[in-house]
Amino acid sequence: MKIVVLGAGAVGLTVAAKLSRVADVHAVARTRHADAVQERGFLMTGIWGEGAYRFSCSEELPDAWRDADYYIVAAKSTDTEAICRQFADAIGGHEVVSLQNGIGNEEIIARFTDRVIGAMIITGFEWRGDASVHVSVEAAPMKLGRFPSGTDAAVEDLAALIREAGIRAEVTAGIRTDVWSKTLYNCALNPLGALMNVPYGALVDPHAWAVVTAIVEEAYRVAEAEGVSLPWETAEAYLEYLRTAQLPATAAHHSSMLQDIAGGRKTEIDFMNGAVAALAERHGIGAPYNTCIAELIRFRERL
Repeated sequence: MKIVVLGAGAVGLTVAAKLSRVADVHAVARTRHADAVQERGFLMTGIWGEGAYRFSCSEELPDAWRDADYYIVAAKSTDTEAICRQFADAIGGHEVVSLQNGIGNEEIIARFTDRVIGAMIITGFEWRGDASVHVSVEAAPMKLGRFPSGTDAAVEDLAALIREAGIRAEVTAGIRTDVWSKTLYNCALNPLGALMNVPYGALVDPHAWAVVTAIVEEAYRVAEAEGVSLPWETAEAYLEYLRTAQLPATAAHHSSMLQDIAGGRKTEIDFMNGAVAALAERHGIGAPYNTCIAELIRFRERL
């Protein structure tokens, strides 16, 4: 099976490395990472195993890889549109997987192909250098499903391949729910962890938790207005799950937004709290906490 990972950063390169043991893989990545992969392999440490992985990797998509069985978009959400436009001739009519953060990526991809697979992953990936990533935490198995709902043989086959590669993966008929569920998690912890420069475990502090609670309550009201059914009946039920299950599993993890800000990169806030705030405005719902934290992150990006 041939798999191409587009916009391969920390997540994409790590997934590509694991898949390279069971499939033919090419990753499209920044030049410095591609050069490092070719010179000494991709270096992985942490809970997914340790070692050097060699696979095809370059800044462009070679012609020989334009007949891939699956294209996995692992780019930052801010780059989804540009990635799709750049590789429109390759992905059109093919199976394209969104392995990304936030709300709205699948809808963008759907403008370029009618074969969209949504994916959700709650795992911590931290750069350790060029083409070198540490996998720090894993809160749940990867979820895959036909977007916006359902499943089929293509989804099942990909999930089976991912499991064969040693990554926990499950098929779901309600991937839109899973994408929103992860967005809840990201909205609650990612920007606040970045602004305060603390690992997620520190956010159980009562003052931080009061902000987390308000963010989640607003997001729940927006999800209801959007017609999204979440796994937890109430915001309170999700907050309990976040506090007792998800947060302990990722307590040592530092926010991806913190890593972006430290590296001078634009964050994905517009696809997280910013998206919740925008949808809230569309539905005439107040979302002051999501609006405020989104504006604070945008301000921090400018400093």
